[in-house]
Amino acid sequence: MNVKVKGYTLGALAAATYGMNPLFALPLYKAGMNPDSVLFFRYLFAIPVLGIMIKVRGRNFKLQKKEILPLIIMGLLVALSSLTLFQSYNYMEAGIASTLLFIYPILVALIMSFVFKEKLTIQTVLCILLALAGIGLLYQGSDGTTLSLTGIALVIISALSYAIYIVSVNQSTLKNVATLKLTFYILLFGLTLFLVRIDFGKSLHIVNTWYLWGNLIALAIFPTAISFLCTTQAIQYIGSTPTAILGALEPLTAVFFGVTIFGESLTPRLSCGIVMIILAVTLIIAGGNITSHLIRFRKLFPRLPIKKRVRQ
Repeated sequence: MNVKVKGYTLGALAAATYGMNPLFALPLYKAGMNPDSVLFFRYLFAIPVLGIMIKVRGRNFKLQKKEILPLIIMGLLVALSSLTLFQSYNYMEAGIASTLLFIYPILVALIMSFVFKEKLTIQTVLCILLALAGIGLLYQGSDGTTLSLTGIALVIISALSYAIYIVSVNQSTLKNVATLKLTFYILLFGLTLFLVRIDFGKSLHIVNTWYLWGNLIALAIFPTAISFLCTTQAIQYIGSTPTAILGALEPLTAVFFGVTIFGESLTPRLSCGIVMIILAVTLIIAGGNITSHLIRFRKLFPRLPIKKRVRQ
């Protein structure tokens, strides 16, 4: 498996697992937990999992001085993104929030284009528009209802924070830090935000049933440890923009669980949106291969020289 295939596979896996957030978080909300408590346990349980993985692979936890401040900033950015997304679930349906979160690939592409002068290709723009059009078909609010402005603002902050994180990891000294170690410290420093918000444990909500603890553990493993590991590794393999665009699979995950677990109907509108998103992701994955095939096809029909008419 070459590097690009690994990168696209990891990017898809990161998006799919991150889309599991509502699946595990909403039952916890229903049991009376608030976003800060849920996220505190999510990060707390994920950190030792990553620590064990680091030790099993024989790696160390040492950091260089120049890496500490960027790691703190990245940790707080990721924590802010998680917090605002989870808070938005209180103002709108989780599926709609997860859908709106997908503006982050656009933000990544724009940051890379305007700040780092990365060429924004027509193919990238078309794929983003195609994916957004597909996502627009996935969810439709009830008649006469409008989305909460507070919820929209929270999702936008979440998307912007996540976009800055994706770009910064690949454009700073952190790009040379091992993936496991990088993810470990990002979650460790991110945990401090929730520790402060729960007043160092005084306002922490604790569940009292085993299956809810299972939800907390699942949150720590799938949309946290696995997702962030795969995201960081994918960025190192294929770059920020393709990794971000693969995030189209996040709302697809929400749709999948909605249909298979919560009994939602798979309407023609929903099916059309799914096909459009998968097509956009496929075009991004094909990337340069499509371009090379088009160029090869064009060479089969060389342009004939135009003879100039000679005046007599």
